[in-house]
Amino acid sequence: MESSPVKPIVASNMSLESLQKYEDEISALSKGNGWSPSSCLYLYKGFWFHPILLTGVLYARDNFEAQPSDVFLCSFMKTGCTWLKALSFYIATRTQFDDSTSPLRTLVPHYCVPFLERGFQYLTTSGVKTPLFGSHLPYTLLPKSIIDSGCKIVYLCRDPKDTFVSLWNFFRKAPGMSESEDQLVSLKEGFELFCKGLCPYGYGPYWDHVLGYWKASLERPEKILFLKYEDMKEDTEACVKKLADFFGCPFSIDEEKQGMVQKIIKFCSFESLSNLEVNKTGKTPGMIENNAVFRKGKVGDWRNCLNAGMGERLDNVMEEKLTGSGLTFKNSY
Repeated sequence: MESSPVKPIVASNMSLESLQKYEDEISALSKGNGWSPSSCLYLYKGFWFHPILLTGVLYARDNFEAQPSDVFLCSFMKTGCTWLKALSFYIATRTQFDDSTSPLRTLVPHYCVPFLERGFQYLTTSGVKTPLFGSHLPYTLLPKSIIDSGCKIVYLCRDPKDTFVSLWNFFRKAPGMSESEDQLVSLKEGFELFCKGLCPYGYGPYWDHVLGYWKASLERPEKILFLKYEDMKEDTEACVKKLADFFGCPFSIDEEKQGMVQKIIKFCSFESLSNLEVNKTGKTPGMIENNAVFRKGKVGDWRNCLNAGMGERLDNVMEEKLTGSGLTFKNSY
């Protein structure tokens, strides 16, 4: 797998003139409610964003130059991106490291695979050059250079009910909301906002986010690999092999005989990663507790927070929004 220089967006690269330009652009956009009384979201080209996050999005739009060898791991928030990053990073660096030396042992996956639109917060400190980048951006808002240069994209989606519950629990520990749970809207209010397309930091509506990548994957299957979290949980081995093939570094016969696929799966499992010391203590540059990134990772956990009626309603919303696309999620009550 070829590597290219890491090009994270660094805050110091943004001039005061650029910052003012983005603030002016954002202030002219339509506004909506976030998930806390003090949170306001702005509508940018069909998607809602927190202003701090949107500044990074606009900076990436204007300044990021992708290389043809770059690979982007894209997803909506809390759909399994941490797991996807860990698996992808281990696959891409498996000839350089083993379980005892992998940077994943001392760094959370988000340090190993930097976020495109939040690179000024998640600098790559692993010291390892890979072509991997992460992003929660909708497909239509990816920097033009990513599409024009023919980069490969992996997209991971998840049942919307589990996605919502994971979001809810995650943002109870998020900066500015963790001091008091009263600062976060109630579960019921958050659910209503999610059904309307509004999420804590943005990126919604969820259905439009998923649809953008789904349609693009149908048009460019050789460049865009579309995955479902539930399928990865059900047959992780098949998905790991699919990722390696897609990255251009398939497992050799010898690697498979030696159990390399199973080794990667075991090391990157929820149980393994969540028990590493680095993922139990400390904070990310965004001042979120590292352990907040790992909660349960279970399929169907939404039943512990939502009633059947809420689950059915969200399923119906998704079914309506995805009508005619060929994309479906399994309805389960």
